[in-house]
Amino acid sequence: MTLHMCERIVLSRQRNLSTPVKIMSQTHNTTVENSELAVAKRGLGKVIHIDWKRIFFILLGIGLFALIYWCPPWPDAIDPMGEHFVLSQQAKGALAVFGLAAVWWVFEVVPIGITSIAIGTLQALFLIRKPSVAFKDFMDPSVLFIFGSIVIGMVFTKTGLTKRLAYKMLSIVGEKTSMIYLGCFVMTAALTHVMAHTAVAATMFPLLMAIHALYSEDEGPTRFGKGLFIGMAYVAGAGSIITLLGAARGAVALGFYKDIMDVDISFFQLTMYMFPIGWLMVFLLWAFFMVFCKPEKVRIEGLKDRAKRMYKELGAWSRNEIATVVIVLATILIIALKNFIPALSGFDKTGIMLCSTIAFFVFNILNLEDLEEIPWNIILLFAGAMSIGFCLWETGAAKWLAVNWLQLFKDSPGIIFILGMAFFVMIMTNFIMNVAAIAISLPVALVIAPYLGVTGEVILFSSLVTAGMPFLLLVGAAPNAIAYNSKQFSTGEFVMYGIPASILLMLVTWLAITVIWPLMGMTTQIPVS
Repeated sequence: MTLHMCERIVLSRQRNLSTPVKIMSQTHNTTVENSELAVAKRGLGKVIHIDWKRIFFILLGIGLFALIYWCPPWPDAIDPMGEHFVLSQQAKGALAVFGLAAVWWVFEVVPIGITSIAIGTLQALFLIRKPSVAFKDFMDPSVLFIFGSIVIGMVFTKTGLTKRLAYKMLSIVGEKTSMIYLGCFVMTAALTHVMAHTAVAATMFPLLMAIHALYSEDEGPTRFGKGLFIGMAYVAGAGSIITLLGAARGAVALGFYKDIMDVDISFFQLTMYMFPIGWLMVFLLWAFFMVFCKPEKVRIEGLKDRAKRMYKELGAWSRNEIATVVIVLATILIIALKNFIPALSGFDKTGIMLCSTIAFFVFNILNLEDLEEIPWNIILLFAGAMSIGFCLWETGAAKWLAVNWLQLFKDSPGIIFILGMAFFVMIMTNFIMNVAAIAISLPVALVIAPYLGVTGEVILFSSLVTAGMPFLLLVGAAPNAIAYNSKQFSTGEFVMYGIPASILLMLVTWLAITVIWPLMGMTTQIPVS
């Protein structure tokens, strides 16, 4: 066989061997093309889900904004002294933003922090307020105070202090879920007597998370979880009305009252009248959640022994735990003593709170990764609430609302007027700062009150009761927003629980005005001469 013939045989064999490879390759390509075509066909046949409910409420918010902003001018509000309050275009714009934010927040059509950003954006775009003013409120000291409070809650969780507190409390209150509710509520209310309710909520939050983890291994919402976290927010408000240390609203309201009526209400006088009302609400709210959020389990078997065992397993206190306790107690003590020691009165409470945040990083208790875990959605929520609150106040929209509302009761019986005033403050404090709600309504109410034979004192105290308990919206108070971070309830659910809770609050306010305060010596009616 010649060399040429051998080459031909080898080439022929190579071509024969390569043929199946080509066929396999073509078959594979055809299979891939067919499978892609099948997927494409299935995709064409798939029904695309459209969330019509979400689209409806997005458009409803926008429509409400457009309706209020571009509608014809509304009549002036006229107070008892004959003074006219004009609703300017900027004030109408504030009400329009207010309407859009309320719809979007309640139905959560976008993340609540994004709704807050929309509040500032609309103010800037429609020249309701200058952009530098509208967005400055997003870094208001109150917002930074909440930031510092949330950081304290993070530190308690990271260091393990929340587990220590939770296990110790559970070993005392026992295994019944009703008693766990009560123990958490009483602890929350008691702490608000000596520290700001925002800081209390931030401190209690991780403790409640630890308790709920022992109740249910599933991270999803439970009835017990809803009652635990919403109840904490409500009770923090109820406890905060009792002393001037629970919130700033009390001190501001007493200052207004002194300026208008030239009467000085002392710290202890406020506490005396508010103590029975605050604690009555705490126990009524406990009963409320036992009915509306009755736990799935009556008791958690073996919880008491397990809590004792887990507390022992934590071992000795760590350096970070001790440092955290020292920093937090020092922060709380200085904020509390501001009201009693003149040398400390010049220190801003937000500055003191942020000193604790700085200290946590200086002592390496927290690091950069922890900073990135901050729930900015919640902080933006409160920032937007501050912005819309200041917007309603500065444009005169809130004053216009207050005068129109209180004018409805100028010829009513005294008790109706007092409850009408308290109801207005309760509703407004769900949307704007409770301090602002009191500031816009108290002067008008104190002018009308003498004509109806009502004393200014009962107007003041009834307003403070409802101003401290905004049960309807997350933006009403920082504890509401902090509780929402538990993911145990939606904004809509918060509103649904808040409606009967607000009715309960108004009934307690009526009881205080007609029975409790008169028995304690408060004069509610001006004596007829």
